[in-house]
Amino acid sequence: MKSSSPEAEIIEHLSPVAARMMLAALPDHIRKAFERRAQEIDYPVEAVLEMAIAGFLDSESLSFEDCQPRY
Repeated sequence: MKSSSPEAEIIEHLSPVAARMMLAALPDHIRKAFERRAQEIDYPVEAVLEMAIAGFLDSESLSFEDCQPRY
């Protein structure tokens, strides 16, 4: 989502390209674990990576275990 102001751009989710770049920098076993988890919960891998980062930064952040929000 972009704001109407050209100076400020708001990005609400990690892009697939950015996620793939981050995953490529991780050891294979960690990358595969993210991809496996994404398949298990039927989410894009960028959402799983975003959830892991959010969970690390805030232990009370939303977990998507029990809900299926639109991504």
